[in-house]
Amino acid sequence: MDGSRGAHPSARVSAAAVLGAALLLAGCSSGGGDGSGDPASRITQQPKAADPFWVNPDGTAARQLAAYAKAGRKTEAAQVRKLAEQPVGEWIGPENPENEARGFTEAAEKSDRTALLVLYDIPHRDCGQYSQGGAADGNAYRAWVDAVARGIGDRSAMVVLEPDAILHLVDGCTPAEFHEERYDLLRGAIARLKSLKNTKVYLDAGNAGWGHPDQIYQSLQQAGVDRADGFSVNVSNFYSTKDSLAYGKQLSSKVGGKHFVIDTSRNGNGPYTGGDPAQRWCNPPGRALGETPTTKTADPLVDAYLWVKRPGESDGTCKGGPKAGQWWASYALTLARNSR
Repeated sequence: MDGSRGAHPSARVSAAAVLGAALLLAGCSSGGGDGSGDPASRITQQPKAADPFWVNPDGTAARQLAAYAKAGRKTEAAQVRKLAEQPVGEWIGPENPENEARGFTEAAEKSDRTALLVLYDIPHRDCGQYSQGGAADGNAYRAWVDAVARGIGDRSAMVVLEPDAILHLVDGCTPAEFHEERYDLLRGAIARLKSLKNTKVYLDAGNAGWGHPDQIYQSLQQAGVDRADGFSVNVSNFYSTKDSLAYGKQLSSKVGGKHFVIDTSRNGNGPYTGGDPAQRWCNPPGRALGETPTTKTADPLVDAYLWVKRPGESDGTCKGGPKAGQWWASYALTLARNSR
């Protein structure tokens, strides 16, 4: 690997996610509180005009905030609130895609917001690295995407589609025998999701550190980016917004002027430049939260700054971290303390 890749939540049965979806369906989040009645840990929605995305009041950061508040740890609670009060991507799990998508989008609708969903279940995912896994085969993936689409229905959603799936075709990480199927699956996923009334789809396009847009734009076209609303950059990575803008604008010029979104969840201090270059992407020290999610961006081609990666969740079992996608309280606090 070239060391510029990101890491994403591993495929796993998330009891918390399923429980969270059930709580959302029960209406716990429609009022924007955490259900505990404790003002110190209450989470509300951001102003819709600048940040129309739904804040999950039962997310991992919100639960950590509630625990700190209950324990009287006011300093830590104030720091982790920086994470808890922002909308983050809801990564749909492998076993209950329809229920999770329905739960998140119904809760968002009750709050008059848009759900931010991440689909990350492509077969042969992550080349056997920390977030390996994915659907068993093409038919299983098609059925999974169809279930997600049924769950979303006509409700408002923004979908970031398959982080690294195109990048790993281009950088040689995914074996050649899987390429044609992957292109077909991505085209099909875009078509299915775009058949929905109020869903926007952004196909992932790597990051500013891996290579040049000339190397990836044809693969994006082959995967059907022309039918998507645009593409995403910097998912789960740390490249600055300035560099991500430059990368995205160069790429946009090669794919018909498509718009894009930038993951700014952890790019406040830019990329890590120390240690083993091949591991700089994995739980790097000294990082910070980036720009908060908003549709008020610095460029008309950029539809939103998003927190696609859930800050505070591990990149993988490196530098003392837990498994990919698991909450890591000390890392979350570091991100918050280092942010402006």
